[in-house]
Amino acid sequence: MKKINLLYLFFFQLLISQAFSQVADSYYLPQNVTYDSKIPTPQKFLGYQVGEQHVTPYETVTYMKELARLSNRFKVETYAKTFENRELLLVTVTSPENHAQLDQIKTEHQKLINPAQSSSLDVQKMPIVVWMGYSVHGNEASGTNSNLMSAYYLAAAQGASVDSLLNEAVILIDPVINADGGNRFATWVNINRSTNLVSDINSREFSETWPGGRSNHYWFDMNRDWLYQQMPESKGRLAKFYDWRPNILTDHHEMGSASSFFFQPGIPARTHPLTPKKNIELTVKFGKYQAIGLDKIGSAYYTQENYDDFYYGKGSTLPDVNGSIGILFEQASSRGHLQETANGLLSFPFTVRNQVTATFSTLRAAREMRVELLEHMRNFYKESSTDAVKGYVFGGGNDAIKTWEMVNMLKRNQIEVYHLAKDESLDGIAFNKEKAFVVPMNQPQHRLIKSMFEKRTKFEDSLFYDISAWSLQYCMNVPTAETKTGVSLGEKVDKNDFPKGKVYGKSQYAYLFEWNSYYAPRAAYELLKKGYNLKVAVEPLSAIVEGQERTFGYGTIQIFGNGTDPSALLQTLAERDGIDFYATQTGLTPQGIDLGSEKFRKIRLPKILMLGGTGVQSTDAGEIWHLLDQRINIPLTIADIETANRTSLEKYTHIVLAGGNYNNLSDEKIKRFVQSGGVLVAMTDAVEWVSAKKIANISIKEKPDNNGSGEKRPYNQQEQYNGALETAGTIFETKIDPTHPLCFGYKQDKLALFKDNNIFMEDTKNPYNTPLIFTSNPLLAGYVHPKNEKLIKNSPAAITLNVGAGRVIALSENPNFRAFWYGTNKLFLNTLFFGNIIGGGRFGGEEE
Repeated sequence: MKKINLLYLFFFQLLISQAFSQVADSYYLPQNVTYDSKIPTPQKFLGYQVGEQHVTPYETVTYMKELARLSNRFKVETYAKTFENRELLLVTVTSPENHAQLDQIKTEHQKLINPAQSSSLDVQKMPIVVWMGYSVHGNEASGTNSNLMSAYYLAAAQGASVDSLLNEAVILIDPVINADGGNRFATWVNINRSTNLVSDINSREFSETWPGGRSNHYWFDMNRDWLYQQMPESKGRLAKFYDWRPNILTDHHEMGSASSFFFQPGIPARTHPLTPKKNIELTVKFGKYQAIGLDKIGSAYYTQENYDDFYYGKGSTLPDVNGSIGILFEQASSRGHLQETANGLLSFPFTVRNQVTATFSTLRAAREMRVELLEHMRNFYKESSTDAVKGYVFGGGNDAIKTWEMVNMLKRNQIEVYHLAKDESLDGIAFNKEKAFVVPMNQPQHRLIKSMFEKRTKFEDSLFYDISAWSLQYCMNVPTAETKTGVSLGEKVDKNDFPKGKVYGKSQYAYLFEWNSYYAPRAAYELLKKGYNLKVAVEPLSAIVEGQERTFGYGTIQIFGNGTDPSALLQTLAERDGIDFYATQTGLTPQGIDLGSEKFRKIRLPKILMLGGTGVQSTDAGEIWHLLDQRINIPLTIADIETANRTSLEKYTHIVLAGGNYNNLSDEKIKRFVQSGGVLVAMTDAVEWVSAKKIANISIKEKPDNNGSGEKRPYNQQEQYNGALETAGTIFETKIDPTHPLCFGYKQDKLALFKDNNIFMEDTKNPYNTPLIFTSNPLLAGYVHPKNEKLIKNSPAAITLNVGAGRVIALSENPNFRAFWYGTNKLFLNTLFFGNIIGGGRFGGEEE
């Protein structure tokens, strides 16, 4: 009897898996239309049905190109290529008549953002522009797979309703937003798929290897890159976004397998205050179409929970501050092909069908709400700024590169930037008209400008799905002031030229350059790699350059010529890296240390090992990899923890621990590395591991809880109380010691740091090893719980310790956050170039 039952169960599971592995086209597509037989279905083109296995980015791109070849409704263009050289397509779908006048339609649509032109537009006759983006997270694959069926429908469906839709809408499909991550994930689940589908959650199919397919090549979460656009995928996509200004943008995601289907609006109290109430009303109305579509196929869903519309750097929120309606879809993920969940078996085809249904509901809503959405965009841009701030002035400081990139960030968001017409003094900052810029609030993008510069510290809700602050001036560490009276504008910035450096004089003896430029580490590494002897000044000096005395500060780099003149190479580096090089003919200086002084410390070529693998925060590690590989041109060895445990570490000068869990790392091996002269750089929660393993004498403050003092609270308020204690992304002020090697290149006494953790270090008794300390009133922008603010006040943000012959550098924050925190990258890079000269000997610090 038992054998019969087992046999029955086996055949039942076999039937179930086969039923879930392939479905008919009718499972996904409306049957109230006919389909053009000349257009191949996805199954005919791919050789397998959608949902039977995971489509690769290459297959998706190839199918879209085939549809464009066969259908006069389709046009494809490549808007970017990924780091792994994969194409990213924008597919434009509309009627042949609209295609014939597409440039005119786009020109007319762009007038909606110009109040001087928009009033004369007849929106009754204008097509709506709909952008549909799929799977910015590569392992949230139901989105990308679903658009194969949606695209087929738009290419092949015949009938009056389809014709009407195509006449009244320009549909922009972004079919594979994250091609590199999507390829990793599709490969993983396809190679681990069984013919007889396995739904056991312990199956290897559901456990991607680190770092998984969510992120792009450098492990960035690209759904956080829409505003400042540091990745090539985002730069290309947003150029098209602003080129078209869609009225609706849908963002198709996945969430935990035990959930159902979410569509916006999110939690009302967590919508950014700069988003107009009309946007929320339209989002609610839009959601009713989604409910009708999902009701029809019997799918569960929810809204106004979990997710929010606060951070404007996400795909579903940036449209809201651009006169569009951004809509987030979250589908419970099968993560493979068939998975057991708390709600029963969840099949991949089922997840795809929900996304297809959401797409069709979007198109139905777009058509029926067309005039209302076009009018919303027109009215959005008719509203002029009523803010007391009339503009923002920025620039100057000691690094023109960061100012240059700040202008780029603004212009990428279609924000008008002007040169400063005359020298100004605002908020105690002197702005030179040759180096400063103005962003007036009197322009169409005034809401977005406000969101990028404001220093908000008051919030309706204390929980955030993402970060609570992203003030651009703090991200870039560029002097910035607001003006309430306005300033005179110079010429509008159309071309933003890179600020090249110069070589002053020629010498076979030595050259000097300061550590100010963002790309100074790139030049230093190239010189070291080519065999030049570089030293860094730990005291100021002056030198005679072209007959004039010039002063040089802490962190000045000396290039010793050894009887040869490297001026040709330096000229190349000056232009490439924005650095000024100064020739000096003698080692004697008018003031300060001489060039042969022991206070010029030798810089060694960094040979860096960063640990990765299970437990390590891939986004934090990826930010380091990207910084070194793409910006500074330093090769980085990345090894899994298990590999490091069995590998000799003596050939490396530095070991870097990004945020993460290092419980599987051999602490004895790391101790020996440091004791023998290596530099260990630990960031965020890796500092807790360093402290717990007593690798260095660092103490961590106990994290607060929200349990109260015996008081009883309603059960349903646990999330609010506990979530309020999370520091999800806030900007704090630190006191900085510019004489400390960790801070070389900074000329100020205060520096803004971004914090997205609850790690607080205890102060040390050594007066010299805490070069960054949070101030007594540290909050600059964002939300912080009062208990956390108390802990952070006057606590170290960085601790540098001598351990044996080596160094341990602990940073409580991530100075490389999302690649747009240019202002603190130098702190991390300084650990690589100057870490070994910190403390010890006659230049400070006691051995621990």
